[in-house]
Amino acid sequence: MDEKYMVNDILEGTKSSLKTYAGAITETENTNLRQTFQELRNSCETFQYDLFKVAKLKGYYTPASQATQEEVTQIKTEVQA
Repeated sequence: MDEKYMVNDILEGTKSSLKTYAGAITETENTNLRQTFQELRNSCETFQYDLFKVAKLKGYYTPASQATQEEVTQIKTEVQA
């Protein structure tokens, strides 16, 4: 198994974990447990972004092109409406 495959596999697994944490957070009434899930999610998001930067640097992942300022403004307007 090559490094590129492993990095992309970990990124996919991390993305799945983030979805699981989001679900658990929204369904947890206990404040302490909810906070624990939020801290785990935050740590997972940081890890995912750090690994993403490595993958991008090594050419393992090519993100979509950057959105223009006009596209960003349009999406903001649609979401806020």
